[in-house]
Amino acid sequence: MIKRTLYFGNPAYLKTKDEQLIIVLPVEIVGGQPLPEETRTVPIEDIGVLIIDHQQITITQALITKLLANNVALITCDNTHHPTGLLLNLDGNTLQSAKFQAQVDASVPLKKQLWQQTVAAKISNQAAMLESIRVPAKNLRNWAAEVKSGDSDNHEAIAAAYYWKNLFPGFLDFKRYREGPPPNNLLNYGYAILRAVVARSIVASGLLPTLGIFHKNQYNAYCLADDIMEPYRPFVDKAVVNIVNLNGKFLELTPGMKKDLLNVPAMDVMINEEKSPLMVAVQKTTASLAKCFEGKQRKILYPVMV
Repeated sequence: MIKRTLYFGNPAYLKTKDEQLIIVLPVEIVGGQPLPEETRTVPIEDIGVLIIDHQQITITQALITKLLANNVALITCDNTHHPTGLLLNLDGNTLQSAKFQAQVDASVPLKKQLWQQTVAAKISNQAAMLESIRVPAKNLRNWAAEVKSGDSDNHEAIAAAYYWKNLFPGFLDFKRYREGPPPNNLLNYGYAILRAVVARSIVASGLLPTLGIFHKNQYNAYCLADDIMEPYRPFVDKAVVNIVNLNGKFLELTPGMKKDLLNVPAMDVMINEEKSPLMVAVQKTTASLAKCFEGKQRKILYPVMV
């Protein structure tokens, strides 16, 4: 079952009772008289990602504990409305210790092969994304087929240069960097949601999100999530391209744009020749990765953009 992504962008009091998320909205004053307090409920087991994006939201410790126990990725945003923190549970799988050990013991050649598969899948999806907007991408198809173990020829960067140059309309003069002008803000927001979805699934598969197959940074707690999300990035890019086509240069993050990006986990993708919501596909990807570390299979399952 696909889990729900919940977003809170207004003042609220979040608590729990009987395995339910209880949402209490502030009392409003109309005509000098207070309106009745509004309360809503959501089963915690239905939630996959919960985003808190307002400085006047209160959440109880009891609710945080239940959310994490149910493997909910809890994202907090700063006063500029951009994701700044991610909370995950500590024990997401009954065989976690054994899976940790298999991950830690993974050989360098295995990691290089896994990274080769990851980069090839990413470039192939970038090619499909460009082709969907009528941009030639035969060169990306060729580069995807030529990726070597560990991407020793750095095809990922070569493909990225062409991809970002051609993804958005020319009037934006777009350059991809985190602190750059729009639509970098939309990409950052979408990637933060994607990163949470991937990190959540990594934990559920009994793996350490900190220990990557390629990304290595002592200050990054989610190196493996940053690795595994790479082939999924073009699906976020697709949502952002649609937003740009609708809004032109007016790309400051609005509630409507956030809503579109919050739908990314429910986006349909093809994985293992089957249509699947992106969040479910990510679960298949991380489960296959765990099997690769354990020596039970040799290939990671990644989605295909069609």
